[in-house]
Amino acid sequence: EGHGFLYETFGFRPQFSWHVDPFGASATTPTLFALAGFNAHLISRIDYDLKADMQKNKKLQFVWQGSPSLSERQEIFTHVMDQYSYCTPSQLPFSNRSGFFWNGFATFPDPPKDGVYPNMSLPVTDANLHLYAQTMVANMKERAAWFRTGEVLWPWGCDKQFFNASVQYSNMDLLVDYINKHSAEFGVTVQYATVSDYFQAVYSRNLTWEIRDSQDFLPYSTEPFQAWTGFYTSRSTLKGIARRASSLLYAGESFFTQYVWKHPEGSICKYKALKQLQSLRWAVSEVQHHDGITGTESPKVKDMYLNNLMYGMLNVKKLMASIIFDINNAKKNGEVYSSVYTKGSGKPDVDLYVVVYNPLAWNITTFVTVSVSSEAMSVYDELGYSVPAQVQSSVESQSTYDLYILVEISGLSYRKYSIKPLDGKQSAFIGSSIKYKRRDLTRADRQSRQLFPVVNNCYQIVFDQNTNLMHSITERETNQTVQFTQEFLEYHVNGDTKKGPISDNYLFAPNASAVPVSKAVGLEVMSGNLMTEIRQYFYSNVTSQDYIYAVYTRLYTVPEGYDGKLLCHRIEQEYSVGPLELNREAVLRTSTNLNTRQLLYTDNNGYQMQKRPFKAYVNNTVARNYYPMVQTAYIEDDTTRLMLLAERAHGVSSQGNGQVEVMLHRRLWNNLQWNLNNNLTLNDSSVVRPVIWLILGTKAVTNTLYRASGLALEHRPVVMFGALSGDKPKLPRRLQENSVHDLPVTVPPNLHLQTLSIPGWRYSSNHAEQVHNIHMGKQKQGDADFSRVLLRIRHLYEVGEDPVLSQPVMVDLKSLLKGLGSVVAVEERSLTGTWDVNTLERWKWKTAQYPGKRFFNNTETSEDFLVTVYPKEIRTFFVYFQVQ
Repeated sequence: EGHGFLYETFGFRPQFSWHVDPFGASATTPTLFALAGFNAHLISRIDYDLKADMQKNKKLQFVWQGSPSLSERQEIFTHVMDQYSYCTPSQLPFSNRSGFFWNGFATFPDPPKDGVYPNMSLPVTDANLHLYAQTMVANMKERAAWFRTGEVLWPWGCDKQFFNASVQYSNMDLLVDYINKHSAEFGVTVQYATVSDYFQAVYSRNLTWEIRDSQDFLPYSTEPFQAWTGFYTSRSTLKGIARRASSLLYAGESFFTQYVWKHPEGSICKYKALKQLQSLRWAVSEVQHHDGITGTESPKVKDMYLNNLMYGMLNVKKLMASIIFDINNAKKNGEVYSSVYTKGSGKPDVDLYVVVYNPLAWNITTFVTVSVSSEAMSVYDELGYSVPAQVQSSVESQSTYDLYILVEISGLSYRKYSIKPLDGKQSAFIGSSIKYKRRDLTRADRQSRQLFPVVNNCYQIVFDQNTNLMHSITERETNQTVQFTQEFLEYHVNGDTKKGPISDNYLFAPNASAVPVSKAVGLEVMSGNLMTEIRQYFYSNVTSQDYIYAVYTRLYTVPEGYDGKLLCHRIEQEYSVGPLELNREAVLRTSTNLNTRQLLYTDNNGYQMQKRPFKAYVNNTVARNYYPMVQTAYIEDDTTRLMLLAERAHGVSSQGNGQVEVMLHRRLWNNLQWNLNNNLTLNDSSVVRPVIWLILGTKAVTNTLYRASGLALEHRPVVMFGALSGDKPKLPRRLQENSVHDLPVTVPPNLHLQTLSIPGWRYSSNHAEQVHNIHMGKQKQGDADFSRVLLRIRHLYEVGEDPVLSQPVMVDLKSLLKGLGSVVAVEERSLTGTWDVNTLERWKWKTAQYPGKRFFNNTETSEDFLVTVYPKEIRTFFVYFQVQ
């Protein structure tokens, strides 16, 4: 969205990226930036000890091959900022104020009346000009010793600087001129420069650079007791909503694109629709800020993010609902409910219809949940056939029931179901409940086990009635049993800076091992023909009224005739955590008898996996072995793998052999002045309800399941509700004629249709023409371009990961998109769309491995709409259809 705006408005395409402030560096970023056409990348925040070592050995610059599968094809030159990071040094020997900041420290929203801001440096005058220059040059020379070329990138300013730029520049100009006039004496010259100027200078030196492989720079520690591993979990609710919003945007984009091309005579205003989509595009983009999704912002700012996300989500739900009305020419009677996969507020007591849209380009079989007010329900599809469903008492409220409907939907299609109070015919199965006695863990007889199994076609989960805890899981195909227990623990952390390191939004600083939280566990098992739900409630003691922790574990049984492979192979867990006590960090620890040697795997940005061996440190070992789980984590031994898939980001660690623990929630308060001034204590008294899917099996089996399962969790079907008026709903003819909507769009199981959208960008695909139009002032204002469709396809597997799924895939774009219309032209573009890949020439930096070539060029272009997608490739196209 940002690149489109820059290119459309100024004809400008960025080629350099800098990440000076994100807390650590993922290996996916350099790969994505290479795909976007960038020539070099800059980072700053990496481990203090690693940075010191790289600095000493002049290794702060390297060629980063972020993706093991794409390696040198998508490598990027990377510069790590030195120990001063992105700020001008703040100490001056001749001044008691801050460094080179003549406009002082910004104060918002009430600037000082006299214009004198805190920490304003002394203005540059004839009297101190030489002193300033000496200090500045000394720092430049100190830095020069850490790099291989004669150019030094000297960043001027810091956070919230240059708010009064004219004051800054009038002082800077004097200093720059003075040093350049005395360059013989100082031995340096100085110029104002962009990052691009700096990289150009380094590139022209034509040096040979070291290669760094796909290892990332996580976690990030600033000093021995400051591991920035708390932010992986801070503000879990925001993290959950941001991911849901992103998923809804993805669904809304493909739904709207299909509407525009399949229903050209439709009555919806496309411009308004684009604005609705844009409101969510912008909210989802905005929350990606390094003080947004991380949870390191103040409560006011968090509320702004949430408001913008909720507003955008509401807009896209309204758009999707109106598209369905328009397609079905439905009379707009009554309110349209639209709610995305939330077990929402009990819907009114009328017949409901539910429209379920599958945003993935695969056929899916899954359950959607609807809140209903009675147990006696029947569910029918468009043709009036009964649909398998199960209803049971709701976890969340006494007065409503959860109705689970088994849906089977083709790629990018929707189905319509009607839900009616029982009318004599077959109704939904009713889940029956067995409550077990609450068990006192302190007195449980761990010797005499009373085991009972819960079974579906893929797993047998065994519980121990003496403790009401899980005991083992058997994977039924190989008949392998893994000992398996789960418990909630809390890390107790310090909130007083006088007493040692503190935890806050950023930092995790546990003062000891985690402590088990519950002394008693209650158990209820809801069993039905389609699903068994095991509800465990964890109490602080045997007589407690309320629980702070609960786990709802669901195991699905898929009836004959349905493809239940993914559904059967997942153990779905939903947790309820909170409200916590102050200065507690809550984790769920899963312990198995797998001999994992404490090796953990977690993902970078949901794109690639990273190996995480456990490392012992002199101090802070627990926190420094926490890693981000954006979507996936797993542990394994020689034969068996336990995989965790998450619907929001968490911190994850393996603190013991065979163990994996996930941080679910944090509630912190500390007296660090900086945190108090910026309202950055995390006094989060909410209850969070994250979901994690577990997959257990051989490496081969989990490999075939986890990519598709992760996307199925991220992009669950969008569920929209409407009330049915009148006695018998007259189904639209169109839906009666064919029960599945139009021609589905389907890609092979190792590809993901990452984007199908109408961006609305007005820029010309031809660069010369685009620049000419801008110079001539010919940019059409206001008219979004609806004829250009953005298509992005991603290969999900690494080279060699799976014998079948890691193969390259040939796709016929014409045939893939025939449901939308007749494809007349396809242009392959850079990742963000602004470059034609055939004219994109990225800099090739010399390495020992590849001393030759000067530029990268994508050789293969698509002929006859046939495209081959290689492992881990992401390919982006503009597609044009025959106008009807």
